[in-house]
Amino acid sequence: MATVGTRIFTALYGKRVGEDRFGNIYYTEKKAANGRRAKRWVIYKGITEGSKVPAEWHAWLHYTIDAPLSEKAEDRYEWQKEHLPNLTGTKHAYRPKGHEYSGGQRAKATGDYQAWSPEG
Repeated sequence: MATVGTRIFTALYGKRVGEDRFGNIYYTEKKAANGRRAKRWVIYKGITEGSKVPAEWHAWLHYTIDAPLSEKAEDRYEWQKEHLPNLTGTKHAYRPKGHEYSGGQRAKATGDYQAWSPEG
């Protein structure tokens, strides 16, 4: 969700460029100030999370390409997985077997590890 300031700035100075398959809407300035390029930004649908920007829009946001990619560029191949946002720090974050938060027990050490000792 965008802040009130971002919503006002967008209403006054923004020109809608497009929308991705997740519902995020992309904007550019109607008119850039002299001597600099036009600002580009995104208003996220739902939680503001930078990892929710698909690759086809990331290049445009970071001025790698001048024009946003066509809708055809968003077509997915059957082997491509759906984008997942960064889940670190949430209850859905990856936790391997034996992680303390998962309530598991770590596997016993097998004895193939020898601790380093400063004496040599």
